[in-house]
Amino acid sequence: MAYRIKVLNSIAPEGLKVFDADFAVSADEKDPEGLLVRSATVDTDQFASLLAVARAGAGVNNISVGKATEKGVCVLNTPGANANAVKELVFVMLGMFARNILRGLSFCRDLTQLTDKELEEKIEKGKSAYRGFEIARKVLGVLGLGKIGTLVANGGVERGMHVIGFDPHPVLKNIHQLSPQAVCADTSYEVVSKADILTLHMPLSDATRGMVNREFLKPFKKGGVLVNFSRGAICNEDDIVAALDEGKLSAYITDFPTARLMQHERVLCTPHLGASTEESEENCAIMACNELRAYLRLGHVTHSVNFPTVESPPDRSFTNRLIVINRDVPKMIGWISQTLGEHGLNIESYRNESNGKIGYNIIDLRSDVPAALAEKIGGNPNVVRTRVIKLA
Repeated sequence: MAYRIKVLNSIAPEGLKVFDADFAVSADEKDPEGLLVRSATVDTDQFASLLAVARAGAGVNNISVGKATEKGVCVLNTPGANANAVKELVFVMLGMFARNILRGLSFCRDLTQLTDKELEEKIEKGKSAYRGFEIARKVLGVLGLGKIGTLVANGGVERGMHVIGFDPHPVLKNIHQLSPQAVCADTSYEVVSKADILTLHMPLSDATRGMVNREFLKPFKKGGVLVNFSRGAICNEDDIVAALDEGKLSAYITDFPTARLMQHERVLCTPHLGASTEESEENCAIMACNELRAYLRLGHVTHSVNFPTVESPPDRSFTNRLIVINRDVPKMIGWISQTLGEHGLNIESYRNESNGKIGYNIIDLRSDVPAALAEKIGGNPNVVRTRVIKLA
């Protein structure tokens, strides 16, 4: 029987091609085991048979992650798949502000009825009003050194900027890719106090919501530029507008427009274009579909926001795989192993990982797992969910 997948948004066909005959993919599926989503709001409680949600993008604030975790539903995302697209847009928009491109374009459009001689005279007279500045030798502060933040930091170095960055939970793989010319600060305060241009690249969470406020901006240089291609809610809009009005900020460049921000002359807004490139959408789709396929078919977890990363390629001789998702409490591995042994099942391979809250167990066997046994294990108050996967 094919795994049932519901598509909630337009997903690049290059991604959907990864699904073979073992998967039934449709926008009309009523009882899906897997969801593919980009921007649509997902309440995981609305789908009784749901096992996993794959978001073709990094942010998952449109998905009920808390509810999903309580029901043992894995939420997957695609960090880094859109990183280059966001990095390029950050520097495009920074350049547009620094060189007064929008005002300059508007000035030129107003001169379209003039002759070449009149045009030359007008331009020579008026161009001084659009004089800008160079970003080379400016201090670029980068808050969040994930995939995107690392590329932005390296992009600043390539453009001759002095780069300083900070990440409260650095991932070694990303830090290893950081240019040796970029400085890693010990605190966000150090970055904010030294930056001429401050760019935000952290996820939206309870800890980061409204983080960039009046107090946060106090050490920022007067006339600094704030760039937000992360999430709009990370910034307190009232305090951002006040900082612009007072001259504390010379500009706010963001991918998250609101009616209020769009009316402000010192705000440059793009309509959430960070990941809107053909290449980025294709990368995200392929990555999300591969993650969802691996989870449904083998129980593998990669790039999950609520489950630990765990993979265990099965031996050809294994016939059944038992997945046990549990709260991370002591003695669970021993209890699961003992319960299987008491029912005469020999464990061929056992892989366990934890993220501090959720334990995820992949147990391979050469015997069938009786439904009553899976139900018994699932009845433990610390077990969130069990699955039995028939291995080909």
